[in-house]
Amino acid sequence: MVSTIWLCPGQGAQQVGMGKDLAEQFPAARAVFDSIDAALATPLSTLMFAGPEEDLTATQNAQPAILAHTAAVFAIVRDRVGAGTVVAAAGHSLGEYTAYVTAGALSASEAAKLVRRRGELMQKAGEERPGTMAAVLGLATKDVEAACEETSQQASIAVVANINAPDQTVISGDPDAVTRAGEACKKRGAKRVIALKVSGAFHSPLMGSAKNHLQLALERAAFRDPAFPVVANATAESVKDAARARRLLSDQLTAAVRWVECMQHAARMGGEGARFVEIGPGAVLAGLLKRIVPEANVVSLGTAAEVTKFMEAA
Repeated sequence: MVSTIWLCPGQGAQQVGMGKDLAEQFPAARAVFDSIDAALATPLSTLMFAGPEEDLTATQNAQPAILAHTAAVFAIVRDRVGAGTVVAAAGHSLGEYTAYVTAGALSASEAAKLVRRRGELMQKAGEERPGTMAAVLGLATKDVEAACEETSQQASIAVVANINAPDQTVISGDPDAVTRAGEACKKRGAKRVIALKVSGAFHSPLMGSAKNHLQLALERAAFRDPAFPVVANATAESVKDAARARRLLSDQLTAAVRWVECMQHAARMGGEGARFVEIGPGAVLAGLLKRIVPEANVVSLGTAAEVTKFMEAA
């Protein structure tokens, strides 16, 4: 029997209209959106379906919107996959929360409340200490790390925030430090350094003020042991208990997303012929996976048409 690994996308995949076709065609998806709207006491699904875009892209809205879309797809397809075939789940940044939804550790509504709080805290931390991020393309991560170390100062730092692929690393920190590190990366041979439109220096020490508040929210959440391992962003380890999950989700705010190691670990767990199923908006994680594990078998399910095709073939 072919093993399955769920992949759950992170922030940046949001767009106006997301999930609307799922809600119209699948009652299970509509139920997820309704439950999350009720949990948040706000019509998040209306914002997802109709915008406006500037409100949807706000961190505190984008994060639960992406989680809602992913949870809706999961609600439709989970029975067709078969629980016995699932060996792991992994999610990029906020997607790690949705991965715990697939593993039964969190309900979709509980997870939505957590990521709404997470988004609010990240937004506030970004206002208290403004920061930024930039993607470095075409340069090995070790060289990016060296560039950050040599250009950081005591009061102005840049660090590696996302190790997305062997040749794609995101840096995060104080704006002037990120600019210096980006220039140093170019000198080291980076093909491009692209400034990212973000409201703060995510996955860096600049998010420290948000970490303790998030930890408190996680401790209060109804969190159960996952039914199968979830691969943690911060350590690329398999997490099998709620206490460890809470701690690593808190650590994730200030730690790098070690996505390359996460995917390598997940591929080993899945074994030969494993099937990765990306659920939610876009196909970014499928593209990254192919650059990390070229032989990987992956399918992306975000639209009603993609979901219908997958279910017909299952």
